[in-house]
Amino acid sequence: MPLTDLEPLAWVRRLASEHDRQMTQLKLWNSWYEGEQPLSYMAPELLMELDDRMRQVIINWPQLVVDSVEERLDIEGFRMGGAETADRDLWDSIWQPNCLDQESQLGHVDALTMCRSFVILGTPDEGDSRPVVITVESPLQVFAERDPRTRKVIAALKRWEEKQPDHSRLKFATLYLPTMTIWYAQQGEGSEWTETDRDEHDLGVVPVVPLVNRARVSDRNGRSELAPITPLSDAACKIATDMMVGAEYHALPRRWATGISEDDFKDPSGRTVSALSKIIGRVWTSKNEKVQFGQFSEASLSNFHETLNTLARMVAAMSGLPPTYLGLATDNPPSADAIRAAEARLVKRAERKQRALGEAWEEVMRIALLIRDGSVPPEAQRLETLWRDPSTPTFAQTADATVKLFAAGLLPKEIAWERLGFSATQITRMQGMEDAALTRLTAADLHALTTAPPSPSPEPAPAGDGG
Repeated sequence: MPLTDLEPLAWVRRLASEHDRQMTQLKLWNSWYEGEQPLSYMAPELLMELDDRMRQVIINWPQLVVDSVEERLDIEGFRMGGAETADRDLWDSIWQPNCLDQESQLGHVDALTMCRSFVILGTPDEGDSRPVVITVESPLQVFAERDPRTRKVIAALKRWEEKQPDHSRLKFATLYLPTMTIWYAQQGEGSEWTETDRDEHDLGVVPVVPLVNRARVSDRNGRSELAPITPLSDAACKIATDMMVGAEYHALPRRWATGISEDDFKDPSGRTVSALSKIIGRVWTSKNEKVQFGQFSEASLSNFHETLNTLARMVAAMSGLPPTYLGLATDNPPSADAIRAAEARLVKRAERKQRALGEAWEEVMRIALLIRDGSVPPEAQRLETLWRDPSTPTFAQTADATVKLFAAGLLPKEIAWERLGFSATQITRMQGMEDAALTRLTAADLHALTTAPPSPSPEPAPAGDGG
C-alpha cells in the first residue's frame, strides 16, 4: 500500500514506532550536550569504591563544539527573488511576532546536537494577532517522514505529556498531513489514541519543516555534530576524574600499616569504613608496639595533564575549533592574522550550516505565506535567507573594505549596509532618513528659487558707429 493511502491512525502508529526506536540515541546526544552523560572507561568496581568520596568531573567539550558553531548562525532577514533589499513584510509580520530571533537559535542548537529539530506552522487561535503561528520544536517530541522520491515531508507527528491535577499524566499527539491536521489524546498507558479535533486545511504541504544537520544522500534525518567528539569527551572526563583521585593521593600520600586488622577501621558508630576512607584518615594511633606506619612517595599528575592536552588537540582537529577555544594557549599572544587563520575551518563550517539551514527557513517562510495569503508569489520561490557574517573581522577592517568597494562603484549602498552588519529594520530606518533629508533639501531648493529676487535684465550693448 502506498504511504499516501495510510489511514490517520496507521500514520500515528507508524511514526510513533519509528520515533521510539530513535529516542534512546536522541536522549544520549542531549545528555552529552547538557553534561549529564554517564562516566565511561572506568571499571564498575572502582566506581563502587569511590562512590562515597568522588564525583565525576565533566569536561563539556560537546557543548563547546555546538555553541561555537551556533553562535555564528544569526538570521538577519529574507530577500525575495529579484529584490535588492530585505523584505520588510516577512520580517515584521511573520518573523518578529513569532519571536524567531530567539526561537531560531534554540532550533539550531537542537539540530546541531540531536541531528535535527523542527518548525511547525499553523493558524492562530481566536484573539491571537499573529497572521501565522510558528513554533520551533524538539526532536524529542516530533518526528517526520519523507517521501523517498521527492524528499518532501509527507507526514509528521508531535507527542507530549501533560500533568493532570490528580498527578496522572495524559498523553497528547498531533498528526500533520498535507490535507489535514488531527489532534489525539490517550487516556491510559497502552490505550488507543482518541481523535479530539481536526482541521482540514488542504494546503497541499505538511506544515512541518525539519532543520537538519549534516544530511546525507542516504540519510536525510541528519547526523549529530557530536558524533566524532563524544568518545574523546568521555575519555577526557575519565582522565579528569582519575586526576582528582590522584590528587587525593598527591595531597595526602598513600600510607601503609602493619600489625592491624580490618576491624580496626571503624567510624564512631562502629561501622566499617571503605578502603578509600581508611587511606585518607588523618590521624592514626595505636597502643600496640607491633603496629608500624609509613607512607609511599608522592605521585606526579603531569601524565594526566599531557593526556588532556592530547585529547584537546584531537577535538580541535575533529571539530575545526581554534586551539585557544580548548584552552591550548601559548605564552606568546597570537596576531590578528593568526587568529583569523585558526578560525578558517570554523567559519567555513558555519557557512555550510547557513546554506543548509537557510533552505529550511526559506521553506518555512513560503508555507507561512501560503497559510496567510492562500498562495505563494513566484518571487518567493527564489527566496534568499540573509545571514550575519560568520567570520570575526574587526569592524574597522569590514568598514574599510566596504567603503572602498562602494567608492569604486562595485557595491550598491544597500549591500554595503548589509555587509556592515545592519539589520533589515536599521537599513529601512536609514533609507527613511535619507529620503527625509532629500525631501527637506528639495523643499529648501524650491523655496529658494521661488523667493529669490529677479535678476536685473542685462543692459543692451551700445550701437556701433557703422562707419
